[in-house]
Amino acid sequence: MKNNFQENKGKNGYKIMFNILTLNNISESGLRRFTKDNYYIAAEIAKPDAILLRSYNMHGMEVPSSVMAVGRAGAGVNNIPVDELSARGIPVFNAPGANANAVKELVVAGMLLACRHICQAWDYTRHLEGDDAKLHKQVEDGKKHFVGYELPGRILGVIGLGAIGVQVANVALKLGMQVIAYDPKITVQSAWKLSSEVRQAASMNDLLSKSDFITFHVPLEESTHHIINAERIKLLKTGAVILNFSREGIVDDETVCKALDNDKLYAYVCDYVTNLLKDHERVITLPHIGASTREAEENCAIMVVEQVQDYLENGNIVNSVNFPEVVLPETEGFRIGIANANVPNMVGQISTAMAKANLNIIDLINKSRGDIAYTLADVNCEIPQEVLEQIEKIDGVLNVRAI
Repeated sequence: MKNNFQENKGKNGYKIMFNILTLNNISESGLRRFTKDNYYIAAEIAKPDAILLRSYNMHGMEVPSSVMAVGRAGAGVNNIPVDELSARGIPVFNAPGANANAVKELVVAGMLLACRHICQAWDYTRHLEGDDAKLHKQVEDGKKHFVGYELPGRILGVIGLGAIGVQVANVALKLGMQVIAYDPKITVQSAWKLSSEVRQAASMNDLLSKSDFITFHVPLEESTHHIINAERIKLLKTGAVILNFSREGIVDDETVCKALDNDKLYAYVCDYVTNLLKDHERVITLPHIGASTREAEENCAIMVVEQVQDYLENGNIVNSVNFPEVVLPETEGFRIGIANANVPNMVGQISTAMAKANLNIIDLINKSRGDIAYTLADVNCEIPQEVLEQIEKIDGVLNVRAI
């Protein structure tokens, strides 16, 4: 994939004008981070250098060969063909944590909606008829059907302790709840932010058996598909509430509805809609609004734009879902970025090709993630086109570009 040495070149022959294709409306707060002199942004571009999107479904889309990066202004990337892009050496960026506060607030709202029957009570009052005196009598007669309970002292089980899960756990403590959490892959950064009052569950089943409320904050993948199924429903406390502000598919909806019908569960609150769920009297369905706040949209856009910009201009990779994190401080040299299969002797072959061209390496970093590796290097002089072509011919190299 040859993305270098196109039109709009800088003094060293390297590309300085980048074309950004937007597949959804991206917050202007983010797009303004792209300098007008170096970026052209449009919803229709034949040969984009990068693609920005939110919920647009890229599966089946023919991604132009000019594309060097894809940025999702949000956390989930189920709508992006990550494996296909990885095979081409294209990093996919997202914005983890940028929408965490918005989702946290909706989880709290979801608990209150469920335990206080707020949606059902509102629907009841909306359908009352008669003069005010008659309305007042109907209210007094009907309110006994909406007696709920309070949050303090209840146990919230949090599955997944990323940016969102940590905030949910911490705010629940402030509401007077007890919190138990499970995440075998918790990062050091998340652990530092998590309150010491949050108890660690020995296993997911341990968490499910102890919780009054269960909330999920995990990506949808094979290991998380139908975490709540018929067998695990049996482990839950009678009267538990399930909240799914993660992804459709985390919970087996049919099993949950049966558990609601036989009073095993108290309520189910989720951020998506299906025909099975939308008319169930004990299910509250929302139209995927977990991150739908102006602040979250702006935060996501700013984060992903800055990451894509840093990659295009400096080759650095931060918050990629398919590439390792690689950040190389600036030097006075000339930079080259290489994506390749994670196999032995790649760095040796790359450095040999540069040495044969009398390119002295000033600084170099190489990291891997799964099947993908990425090398970023600064050399002492301009990198000739023939050297780029030689490196690109190395078996296992996915793409190479001078930056």
